[in-house]
Amino acid sequence: MLPSDIGLLFETSWEVCNKIGGIYAVLSTKARQLKEQFGDSLIFIGPDVWSENNPSPYFKEKKTLLKNASSKLKLPWGVTIRTGRWDIPGSPIVILVKPGETGRHTDEVYAEMWEKYGVDSLHAYGDYDESCIFSIASAIVIKALTEFLKVEEKKVLAHFDEWTTGMGLLYTQVTMPEASTVFTTHATSIGRSICGNGKPLYEYFHNYNGDQMAGELNMQSKHSLEKAAAHAADCFTTVSEVTARECEQLLDIRPQVVTPNGFEPDFVPRTNKYNKLRRDGRQHLLAVAKALTGKEYDENTFLIATSGRLEYRNKGLDLFLDSIVRIEEQIPDDAEALAFVLVPGWVKEPSGSLLTTLKFAGDDHSGPDFLTHRLNNEDHDPVCCRIASLNAQGKGKKVKIIYVPSYLDGFDGIIDINYYDLLPAFDLTLFPSYYEPWGYTPLESTAFGVPTVTTDKAGFGQWVLDNFKNGLHHCGVYVVSREDSNYDASREAIASAAVSYFNEGPIKRSEARHAAFLTAEKADWKFFISYYDEAFQIALNRAAERNAAN
Repeated sequence: MLPSDIGLLFETSWEVCNKIGGIYAVLSTKARQLKEQFGDSLIFIGPDVWSENNPSPYFKEKKTLLKNASSKLKLPWGVTIRTGRWDIPGSPIVILVKPGETGRHTDEVYAEMWEKYGVDSLHAYGDYDESCIFSIASAIVIKALTEFLKVEEKKVLAHFDEWTTGMGLLYTQVTMPEASTVFTTHATSIGRSICGNGKPLYEYFHNYNGDQMAGELNMQSKHSLEKAAAHAADCFTTVSEVTARECEQLLDIRPQVVTPNGFEPDFVPRTNKYNKLRRDGRQHLLAVAKALTGKEYDENTFLIATSGRLEYRNKGLDLFLDSIVRIEEQIPDDAEALAFVLVPGWVKEPSGSLLTTLKFAGDDHSGPDFLTHRLNNEDHDPVCCRIASLNAQGKGKKVKIIYVPSYLDGFDGIIDINYYDLLPAFDLTLFPSYYEPWGYTPLESTAFGVPTVTTDKAGFGQWVLDNFKNGLHHCGVYVVSREDSNYDASREAIASAAVSYFNEGPIKRSEARHAAFLTAEKADWKFFISYYDEAFQIALNRAAERNAAN
């Protein structure tokens, strides 16, 4: 029923064809299911932040799409677009937007949004203006394309992701009042800020007031924009029950629908290619470890990893590193393992000494023996500082920690393997997050058959607890309790699970890997896309009621 009700379905995000974080994974993996439903009525909108010298590796330009809209669309304020397809399963249509002179008009838009929705843009800083400029320009494109393609406004559904596009949703409602709107927050800006500032989110949770905390943490603009978009949207969604409770407390509204994040099985290679990726990835990681440390590692060395954004506390990087210390203390004296931190930092360049050793069989160990890329802020990067401190304490003799602070896009200069192709190489992943609205990293790990440890503060972890028996051999996932006051207990639980798995033979490990694959199958988008259908229907119904009343 839905496809016939929707003439155009737009989804706008800063991460369309722009791989920054977890939202890219959400959009790129669900695209095929949406495309099967809506065909070329589905249009993703992203920022055109690319150039001839730095083209997007995910965008394939096709100027003739949408009736030559890229050349024929009449857009104000110097806004320009490029049309093409996203190079992912489903190959959906994409419009990349350059805002032109939209920034010159933000004051008048901000004033209107203050009057209509109470959005406080006066306290803006950082990426607020840039995000709003892009999302306003995107709303302009949505309206212009709707008119150009002669689609009725009431048959348009515009979906906006995260606070960074909230201004676009509000602007769409002002300029296209008959259109339906959906707003998805993947993590509330104020919740993330509370955690990032070291405040206890969970034990004090029901005493927090979002508006009050926004003032305390200088988050008034982002918070007020996100809150206004959540309340104004025809349907408000979030990605997990964990975050739904957070929205209810901090945004004063409960999402109408929880839309859990699925995964696209086509991203996972078939058996022969998978086995080759696992073999090649392990060989390369062991070679990097040897080049860094000067030490030979057996081909069966146990490989552990964590990955994600550089949010030291929120993503549990502190707990990961401390858990590795406990793992080292508990494995046999003659055992060895490698722990990789695959988290992009402020990269300066690939380590010259490592390159010399890798490429020219040299013996240059002048750089840090745990760092694959040199950083601009090595003295301040929290992961770098903690590893250096542990090494100074004599840690890392049995479990060497290696920090790969670069995006694994296949062109980083050291690893040169993209993340998904590298993932099969690992034996175990640990994602002990303190704040994790969903948790794509542990889901991706299971999808690639790598058993994982996560926490009950991740939406994915809670989904596992709700649907499976907890444990690596039961479902390929072990979910640890994480609270404000149980850090030590969480560390011990993680270390115990990892050491038990480390001590098992290949048959038991193979069983856990198989269990991980089976769990990921239950998170296929073909099962989860129905939650979006529900959200779309709610939005269409509410817009129809509004239009009838007017």
